[in-house]
Amino acid sequence: MIHQMAVFERLVDQCSATEPSLSATLFSKPSPFESFTVFVIEASTKPFPPCSIAHHPQFTPIHKSLTLDLPISDPESEKFRSSTMEDDVIVVGFVLFFPNYSTFLAKPGFYIEDLFVRESYRRKGLGRMLLSAVAMGYGRVEWVVLDWNLNAIRFYEEMGADVMQEWRVCRLTSDALQGYAATSGTADDLDCI
Repeated sequence: MIHQMAVFERLVDQCSATEPSLSATLFSKPSPFESFTVFVIEASTKPFPPCSIAHHPQFTPIHKSLTLDLPISDPESEKFRSSTMEDDVIVVGFVLFFPNYSTFLAKPGFYIEDLFVRESYRRKGLGRMLLSAVAMGYGRVEWVVLDWNLNAIRFYEEMGADVMQEWRVCRLTSDALQGYAATSGTADDLDCI
């Protein structure tokens, strides 16, 4: 799904994630909500049985039913079959988020790094389900959206999100990050702060 998201966002050239790199950096922390947390949304044509999968004491899996008018045509269903015990469970999306803090509100919140629903399952309410699972009464939830993704912008505005035109995302990566790190900390840099 991460590769599909990179294709959708026209950023394949920047996507270097692999299973081993994700496993080493994302799933090494045992406690959800204290570091990176990933919620996966799964779909099934049959009702889910009572949860037999072990879960963390801070979070119990959420089960919601959504009845669709038409069957979903998913040509990639085998590729995204879940590793749960059920035969027809398909992974359809995910949200990755981590804690942040608002000094203005004096409350903790979350920053959503990625929210993705596979194409066959879009416009069915699943993105809304993922976002509502993250909100959980915190002071603020933030994320960014590409300026050309008008469907997402409209979706976020309809749910009440403020798409903040006056803020810009700043980012140092790769060579620029390494170059800055190697030359920063001089007296000239401190004069600028």
